[in-house]
Amino acid sequence: MVLLAAAVCTKAGKAIVSRQFVEMTRTRIEGLLAAFPKLMNTGKQHTFVETESVRYVYQPLEKLYMVLITTKNSNILEDLETLRLFSRVIPEYCRVLEESEISEHCFDLIFAFDEIVALGYRENVNLAQIRTFTEMDSHEEKVFRAVRETQEREAKAEMRRKAKELQQARRDAERSGKKVIGFGSTGMSSVSSGSIITDTIVEPEKPKIAPAPVRPSGSSKALKLGARGKEVDNFVDKLKSEGENIMPAAGKRGSDASKVLAPPVNVESVHLRVEEKISLTCGRDGGLQNMEVLGMITLRVTDDKSGRIRMVMINNDNKGLQLQTHPNVDKKLFTADSVIGLKNPEKSFPLNNDVGVLKWRLQTTDEALIPLTINCWPSESGSGCDVNIEYELQEDSLELNDVVISIPVPSGVGAPVIGDLDGEYKHDSRRNVLEWCLPVIDGNNKSGSLEFSIAGQPNDFFPVHVSFVSKRNYCDIQVAKVTHVDGDNPVRFSSETSLVVDKYEIL
Repeated sequence: MVLLAAAVCTKAGKAIVSRQFVEMTRTRIEGLLAAFPKLMNTGKQHTFVETESVRYVYQPLEKLYMVLITTKNSNILEDLETLRLFSRVIPEYCRVLEESEISEHCFDLIFAFDEIVALGYRENVNLAQIRTFTEMDSHEEKVFRAVRETQEREAKAEMRRKAKELQQARRDAERSGKKVIGFGSTGMSSVSSGSIITDTIVEPEKPKIAPAPVRPSGSSKALKLGARGKEVDNFVDKLKSEGENIMPAAGKRGSDASKVLAPPVNVESVHLRVEEKISLTCGRDGGLQNMEVLGMITLRVTDDKSGRIRMVMINNDNKGLQLQTHPNVDKKLFTADSVIGLKNPEKSFPLNNDVGVLKWRLQTTDEALIPLTINCWPSESGSGCDVNIEYELQEDSLELNDVVISIPVPSGVGAPVIGDLDGEYKHDSRRNVLEWCLPVIDGNNKSGSLEFSIAGQPNDFFPVHVSFVSKRNYCDIQVAKVTHVDGDNPVRFSSETSLVVDKYEIL
C-alpha cells in the first residue's frame, strides 16, 4: 500500500486540510481533489473511484468527504481499513463536522494523520495510541521542568542572599568611608581598591539629606501608609508577573461584593427560604447504601408590623420524613393544623434575623426513593475498557439544573474516545476526570447515556460523583400562605426554594 495523500474536502472538491505523504506540489493535490467530485457516479454506492494514475477511496462526513488518494496497485482492503481509522480520528478533534471546525483544528488533524501513515505506509496504531502520541505526555519532560523550577527557586534565593550581602557591605563601607575621606592618600588607595566603597562613599548621603526631626502623628502615619501600599503593590505586581492569580482587595471591590450578595428584587418584608441538602451513597452493582435529606425553612422579617404572623404549611410528603419545629413554635398548633406560630401569640418574630422555624430529616435505604439513578457499566475489550453510563430521573416532579456526572479515568493513557453522547463532556487531564455535563434533567429529559472507550480496568472508573442544583425541593413541603395573628388577614411574603448536593456518589 502506497498512500499518496489524505484530505478532507467539500463536496465541490475544495480542500480544507490535506496531508501529502510523498513529494507532491500544491497544484497537483488541488487538481486531484478538484477532479474527485466529477469522477463520482451517483448511481452506484462504491466508496472508491479510479483514474488512469490514482485511486480515490472516500467516505462521506455529513457535508464533507474524507478522501485517501492511493496508487492503483495498493490493497483496497487495507485502504478501506485505513480510511475508517482516519474517519474516526476527525471527530476526536472536531465536535462538529463543518468546514470552520475542520479549519480551526487543522494542525491537530495533520499531527494525527502523521501518526497513522509514515512515508506512504500504514502504521500499526489504534485510536487510543494516536491520542497518546499526539498529546506528547513525557515523564522526562515533567522531570526536566521540575528540576528547572527548582533551579530557578534556588537562583532567586541566592539572588536575595547576595543582595543582603551587598546591602550590608554598603552599610559597612559607609561607616568606614566617612573616616577614610579625612586621610588623603589612604582614602585614594581605598577608593581604587574596590568599586563598592566608591559607590557607598558618594551615594548613601542622599537619603540623609533631610531627616525628619519631628514625627507629627497625622502626616507621619500617612507617609507610612503610602510607603507600605507601594511595597504591597510592587509585591503584587511581582506575583502577577510570575503567573499567580491575585484577587483584588476587599475594600476596593466592596460594591461588586454587595451586588453579588444582594437579595432578589422581589423580596418582601416576610421572606421564607426552603432549603434542602441531599447525601447519597450507592453501590456500583445496585443497592442504596444510605440516603439522607436534611431540610429547613428559614424566616426573615424586616418590618415590625409583620412580626406577629403565622405560616400555613402544606405537607404532601409520603416518604416518612421526621419533622421538628423550633422550641418557641407552638407544636400542638402545628400538629393539629399544620400552622407555624409562636407559643406566645403576643410576641413577634425577631427582626432582621434568619430564624429556622421548621426542620425535617429523611433517612432511607429504599432504592425507589433515589431521585436520580446512575448506572456505570465498564466492560473490558482488547484495547482497554468500553464504558457505558446512563442516568434516569425517578422523581418526575424534580427539575435538576447544572448536572455534572464526574467519572474518574486512568492517567497517562490519553483522552477517552467518545461514542454516543447526550449533552456535553469535558476531559480534565490534570484531575484525570471525565465530566458529563447536562444543563437540565426533568420530566421531558428523564434519561440519557454516554459511551466512551479508554485503556484501563473496570475499577478505574469508580467512584462516580454527581452534583446538581434544583429550585424544587425533594420533600413536598411548602408554605401556602402567611397571615396576621389578629384577624387572619393575609400577609404578602416571598419565598425561595433550593435543593443542593452534599454528597452523591456511586462506589
